[in-house]
Amino acid sequence: MQKQVLSLYRAFLRAARSKSLQDRSRIESLVSAEFRHNSKSIERKNFLHIEYLLRRGKKQLDQLKNPDTVGLSSLNVRTEKP
Repeated sequence: MQKQVLSLYRAFLRAARSKSLQDRSRIESLVSAEFRHNSKSIERKNFLHIEYLLRRGKKQLDQLKNPDTVGLSSLNVRTEKP
């Protein structure tokens, strides 16, 4: 599964190369931050969540490969505990 994650990361970076320099920079920093955040916040043994993120990432990668797509965005939802 680790190989799949690394492969997806590299695929995002390759797909970013097809975008404009400014968009490429934003995409690369967003992808890097997202992967780094997930690597720190998700346990390595939580296979269900990792598989879900891989599927979601592959869908986002397919969208990014579309020539009409110029960038990515990230949605962060935080819940506050009372």
